[in-house]
Amino acid sequence: MSVEPRGEVPASVNGAASLAGEALSDRPELDRDACARISGEAAVRLRCVPYALRGPTLLVAMLDADDLAVGDEVSVLAGAPVRRVAVTAEVLAELMHEAYGTTVAQMASKLAGADDEDDLVSNLEAIDAGDLAKMAEQPSLINLVNLTILQAIRARASDVHVEPFESELRIKYRVDGVLVTQDSPPKHLQPAITSRIKIMAGMNIAERYAPQDGHITLRFEGRKIDIRVSTVPTLYGESVVMRVLDKEAITLDLQTLGMREKDRDQMSRLIGLPHGMVLVTGPTGSGKTTTLYAALTKLYDPAKKIITIEDPVEYELNGVNQIPVNPKRGLSFASGLRHILRQDPDVIMVGEVRDGETAEIAVRAALTGHLVFSTLHTNNAVSAVGRLLDMGVEPFLMASVLEGVLAQRLGRRICSHCKREEPIDEALLHRLSASEREFFAGNVSASGRGCEKCRDSGYHGRLGFFELLTINAALRDAVTRGVGIGELTRLASASHISMRRDGLIKASEGQTTIDQVLRATQDAEELVV
Repeated sequence: MSVEPRGEVPASVNGAASLAGEALSDRPELDRDACARISGEAAVRLRCVPYALRGPTLLVAMLDADDLAVGDEVSVLAGAPVRRVAVTAEVLAELMHEAYGTTVAQMASKLAGADDEDDLVSNLEAIDAGDLAKMAEQPSLINLVNLTILQAIRARASDVHVEPFESELRIKYRVDGVLVTQDSPPKHLQPAITSRIKIMAGMNIAERYAPQDGHITLRFEGRKIDIRVSTVPTLYGESVVMRVLDKEAITLDLQTLGMREKDRDQMSRLIGLPHGMVLVTGPTGSGKTTTLYAALTKLYDPAKKIITIEDPVEYELNGVNQIPVNPKRGLSFASGLRHILRQDPDVIMVGEVRDGETAEIAVRAALTGHLVFSTLHTNNAVSAVGRLLDMGVEPFLMASVLEGVLAQRLGRRICSHCKREEPIDEALLHRLSASEREFFAGNVSASGRGCEKCRDSGYHGRLGFFELLTINAALRDAVTRGVGIGELTRLASASHISMRRDGLIKASEGQTTIDQVLRATQDAEELVV
């Protein structure tokens, strides 16, 4: 490859030319004056972004710095000599988005129009269903809703909230478990935005006074994204929540979820059992289903028949038969579980044990040679035993089939790009016991400073805090006798570690912060073994 000298710029027929330059691996700072030298359409067509000026020379980021034709065309369009700089596809995409991308706020301001709103738009009662349909099919409005969803996916949001209030419409993304308010469209666009989402989700736009559920499937950067949509009527219009289910954005692996090696070994033993029951407990949003999916993925074998019944099916698993609950058609967890047992399964996953009937069928399925996974809503692992007893499961049956209980919570993971060590705040230090303080040498722990990668939050991603209770002989005998939770706690293995302690170990390793651990595990009683 011949590289032109970096000295004087050779002349071309129009007085402009291009030079090859260095390659960059990191994203450079963007100069708005530089990127304004060519239009966004030209930048997208040529797959390049002018990002800086060095004297008269324009620095242009592109995937292939040897592409003379692109360099020469940019030089002609910009009316200046250019230096071609090779960047990665990721860096180019970020520069392209920053330089020429349209944000929700920008598009909404274009659609806002005049400040005064006519009665048809401001009065929700007066809008006819036909008018809603016409408003929702306007190309610019369609693009606004599409961009709102795509920005949420780029921001790794798990949910998009569209909340109507008296004088404003708020849009929020839930990122790493925390709601973040976005630049919101004008209030008078509310009916059209809501209707467009309902049309996309296959809902009835004429029905505005009853809750509805729907589903959207779209393609984003070559991968399939499923979106569950829920609407409920409020005082000032319909509140919309879109749950973004991006299978490729999560890794169904116990190590990636944050499970320590010791717990992974124990889970592998439980997953490898020929029969029995394994429970995962925690509140809504604590990642129980994701953990069970990771277990089923690890367990998968073409020689085994694996069936799940879920409400709803959140992610499609290869090689696994997944059944969505459908109460309107008489398919509940209990009835579905009965039919599953006639399908000759080896492994069964029940999305949630909600009542005594489901609990009894699940226990008897485990008793008759099936490996059963399920979830419960309890604060810690040992409480799962009491919850099943309250549902009417016989103690001797439970003692026979229960093999392990995993309780978990989710906290935010420190951003690796801006992580730093700093002294622990005195208020936090006082909330730790003497034994817990020993985890942190010099009373120092990690935190995130905040950077571009984590959107100045200091966090990027989520991390699980786990408490795994394996059922030993002493516990089985105690469950049969129906003893209380306190006695069961004392009989737990000496190696048992609570969620709080598991989280603090990870905080001492710089994976999360002490505040995140205490916040996530405050409702789970500390087990003293």
